[in-house]
Amino acid sequence: MNNTIKKKIDTTLKFVYSDNNSLSVIFHNNELLMGVAGEFNKNLKELEKMTNSSLYSRGNSIMIKSDPKKNELIKNAIQFLTNQFINNGSIENKDLISSVDQFMIKEKVKNNNVTDIIKTPKKSIIPRSEKQKSYVRALRQSDIVISAGPAGTGKTFLAVAVGLTMLLEKKIERIILSRPAVEAGERLGFLPGDMKEKVDPYLRPLYDSLYDLFDFEKIQRMIEIGDIEIAPLAFMRGRTLKNSFAILDEAQNATDTQIKMFLTRIGENSKIVVNGDPTQIDLPNKSMSGLVRSKELLGHLNEISVVDFDHSDVVRHPLVSKIVKAYSKND
Repeated sequence: MNNTIKKKIDTTLKFVYSDNNSLSVIFHNNELLMGVAGEFNKNLKELEKMTNSSLYSRGNSIMIKSDPKKNELIKNAIQFLTNQFINNGSIENKDLISSVDQFMIKEKVKNNNVTDIIKTPKKSIIPRSEKQKSYVRALRQSDIVISAGPAGTGKTFLAVAVGLTMLLEKKIERIILSRPAVEAGERLGFLPGDMKEKVDPYLRPLYDSLYDLFDFEKIQRMIEIGDIEIAPLAFMRGRTLKNSFAILDEAQNATDTQIKMFLTRIGENSKIVVNGDPTQIDLPNKSMSGLVRSKELLGHLNEISVVDFDHSDVVRHPLVSKIVKAYSKND
């Protein structure tokens, strides 16, 4: 946590320790208290469940009642959430997860390495595990990044965030977001509308990531003028991508030949990111998926980074991690 932010929090919060293993966090700003506690104290209730502790909102303070070690953990979590609300004006469920994440606790929410933080116009994004930290560094340093892992590990979201910051800093000229137009039980020909209307449903998660990071109107404008291009994988053939940040999402549904085609589009001053979940292949023949093979063939090259996520890196609802773990164990 940099000194400016820390000073802001220190002047906003006061901590009072009591002999009965309780700790009170006193807010000098009631609006800030309401933002951290959430409507009907929903954020505090979620923190209680996640930490198995007792939290009470009284007047202008939040009282934490647990053992001293856990009190400090929750104190750090409340500091983190306060910082999130100051910076972003809201607190999301993933922020609650981050506030008690093992990486955040270990670092005591100090964020010593500020370069790991991705600052976008809407919010500051902080890697929530050591793997995410390595992934963000790879996105910034490597020409090509191949990542694989379960849903909810931030593969696409972090890549879009890094790409957007590079575009806004004019380090690249455009972002290209692509997915194979393959989904379970559906084919493009059976969908209504023209080509754009047919492929948009497949690309919706990429739009969602963009809108979560930047104003809707500005993203729309960037798409209109070509600064951001969203297209199915088939449209990439024959192109050379210069001064670009290109992301292939859902790459488990791309064949070996398609991934080779996408990777060989790389041109001058460009980065390519390939993301996917090998456990969610929707191709008619699962052995056709080229994601795992691309990691095996290219992982030894210095210019290419390979990052493998697992259920411990999931940052969506806590239940997602349990679901992923259960299925992995069964498989």
